Amino acid sequence: MGVGLGLRRELAQQTFEHSNQIDWLEFVPENYMGLGGAAKNRLERARSEFPLVSHGINLSIGSVDEINEEYIRSIRELLNLVDSPWWSDHLCFTSYGGVYMHDLLPLPFSREAVKHVAQRARKVQEMVGRPFLFENISYYMNMPGSEMTDAQFISEVLQESDCGLLLDVNNIYVNSLNHKFDPYEYLKQLPLERTVQIHIAGHSDKADVVIDTHGSAVVQPVFDLLRFVLQRTEVKAVMLERDQNFPSFDELLGELGQIREIVREFQPQMLSKEREKQVESRKKQPAATYTEGRAKGREHVSVVSA
Repeated sequence: MGVGLGLRRELAQQTFEHSNQIDWLEFVPENYMGLGGAAKNRLERARSEFPLVSHGINLSIGSVDEINEEYIRSIRELLNLVDSPWWSDHLCFTSYGGVYMHDLLPLPFSREAVKHVAQRARKVQEMVGRPFLFENISYYMNMPGSEMTDAQFISEVLQESDCGLLLDVNNIYVNSLNHKFDPYEYLKQLPLERTVQIHIAGHSDKADVVIDTHGSAVVQPVFDLLRFVLQRTEVKAVMLERDQNFPSFDELLGELGQIREIVREFQPQMLSKEREKQVESRKKQPAATYTEGRAKGREHVSVVSA
């Protein structure tokens, strides 16, 4: 698929205007389930111009709550509408007792949790009918009851569930700083051959803790981790995440260009030849102007960086 960007309301107009420099878009399904108005118009416009991939925040795959079948029905309908080749969510839990926490909470790295999560992942993948990917999260505490390392836990979940991996290299870098481990040794312990998609993003350094915010530029060590992974396994897509503190769109295009150069160096087959021609030529004519419109409708806004 190539190099993509997140479909964000604040960036939508410029994203559409620069479609010749972006290969595909990732969207948060909770922002579009059952909605009309501006949200629906935005998704339809995106669908007409880009391949789309879904990345959710409320599956709560690790929860002890029953699987929310209404949520699964809604996401299945949405994925069928946009023909997403796969869908993903986070290896965590976000709800307890039917109450959603609006945060990505880590699981204990235990064998019990491995079996629990893997069984639920197999079930939702079958219910939706499309390949499911787990994303590794950033976490700021170790849950009680852990029996293995984070990398071992992810590896066992992937093996037991037979699902794919959405590898977030910024989350690995953030965790390596907060939990004092070598990110390269961590990557060597993962089954990288299961990686389908990669996330790359920025973070905030708060002196005593580093936080995954998706609100700043990507730092060089994170670009280096991307290189490391792409040298070791073939993936289908790399996506730049930016969810707040939006810079000029030229700055985002610059980061996309850096990612594209890394991909072109190590995995040129990932890039569409036709899109590459468009990127190189940088079309002179402006794209049609997009506006959000005034149709009635509501949009879910999550505080979670996905």
